[in-house]
Amino acid sequence: MSFDSLGLAPALLRALSEAGYEKPTPIQAAAIPEVLAGHDLMAAAQTGTGKTAAFSLPLLHRLAGEVRGDGQGRRPIRALILTPTRELAAQVQDNLRDYGKYVRLSSTVIFGGVGMGNQLQALRRGVDIVVATPGRLIDHMQQRSVDLSKVDVLVLDEADRMLDMGFLPALKRILAAVPRQRQTLLFSATFAPEIKALAQQFMREPREVSTTPANTVANTVTHVVHPVDAANKRELLLHILAQDSRRQTLVFSRTKHGADKLVRHLEQAGIRAAAIHGNKSQNARTRALSDFKTGRVTVLVATDIAARGIDIDQLPVVINFDLPMVAEDYVHRIGRTGRAGAEGQAISLVSHDESGLLRDIGRLLKTDLSINNVEGYEPSTPLRLDAGAPRPKQQQRQPRSQQGGGQGRPGGNGARQGGNGGGRPPSHRPHGHSAAGTGESTGSHKRRRQRRGPATNKA
Repeated sequence: MSFDSLGLAPALLRALSEAGYEKPTPIQAAAIPEVLAGHDLMAAAQTGTGKTAAFSLPLLHRLAGEVRGDGQGRRPIRALILTPTRELAAQVQDNLRDYGKYVRLSSTVIFGGVGMGNQLQALRRGVDIVVATPGRLIDHMQQRSVDLSKVDVLVLDEADRMLDMGFLPALKRILAAVPRQRQTLLFSATFAPEIKALAQQFMREPREVSTTPANTVANTVTHVVHPVDAANKRELLLHILAQDSRRQTLVFSRTKHGADKLVRHLEQAGIRAAAIHGNKSQNARTRALSDFKTGRVTVLVATDIAARGIDIDQLPVVINFDLPMVAEDYVHRIGRTGRAGAEGQAISLVSHDESGLLRDIGRLLKTDLSINNVEGYEPSTPLRLDAGAPRPKQQQRQPRSQQGGGQGRPGGNGARQGGNGGGRPPSHRPHGHSAAGTGESTGSHKRRRQRRGPATNKA
């Protein structure tokens, strides 16, 4: 199948050709015809599958054929795209510009962490498409600086994460401000019960497309677990990074404070590193991402929420310095490597008190996780993968949204004990949020102290 066969406008096909797009990804091939036909759509798609083009291309096609004005030279907002994070909003805006450079449409992006002046000017001039995070959009609604009464198409991108971040009240308020007669497109990693509940409230007989089974990662990703005492995690991380100092590596920390502390430790060891989390200014996060993509920084340390929307091609390795408190977040983290058929590696540094979290991840993925001791970093207490395995004190990051209850964890093979090895990741090639109006959870995730060593690596 080619993009030509999907019925897109010649101007869009020209832009795609110049960008090197040859054929649609599975989610694009499934979603674009449904959107062009005017249906509401629920689409399940993981990060890195081309979902932004899946809604952007038919959206641009529709709006380009129906250019409107208000009689005074200004254009009403006809499409609203909501995203959970600033980085993802900026990414969507960049893609809209690339895909739509040969159509006469204008767009702007609205998110927090920056002044409102430029946003206000763009809204006063009039734009066809607004890409926004819910918090900052609510700010504009309160100031009456944005008019959503002419919106024809509403897109909820990464709807699952917006619910998880507590945006349901904001979504309800925004949805009440857009016309009932509209086309609604909802993209999510899964069709979890809370997503289906949202769709029932705000969508009209939506079509459903899904190209990835729930809670799966690319089969090109190799999963490696290195048991280690908590006090020795940083030194083991340095040992792994030293094996290829040029390789771009994304490292996940559980907390903002832990991310900053880890970056300082890496920099003291001569490694170019930067942190991205909700306490960083928008300019600092943008600069850190840019430096990482261009290779000026080789290690980016991120928290789960801040990393949402990071889009880096050919990222060879992701390292979990801390395991996520919720097993499903492992899928989101690892979705940033092994993309588009490329090989990737997911390395997890796991202390004894994270045994329960590791067991949950193995069950969720329904796969064996190779457990390899690294010589010189063997833990004083072996990992426990039985039902009584310990966890950090705060087991679950409960969404602030009132939607839905606990997330089920399908059974699986869990993790298996493996042999000895250094777990050297493959080399190499570089390439390279808190949400607007809200911050990441600032609750400290305290972990049990190990019997050996000071608790200096709480993350």
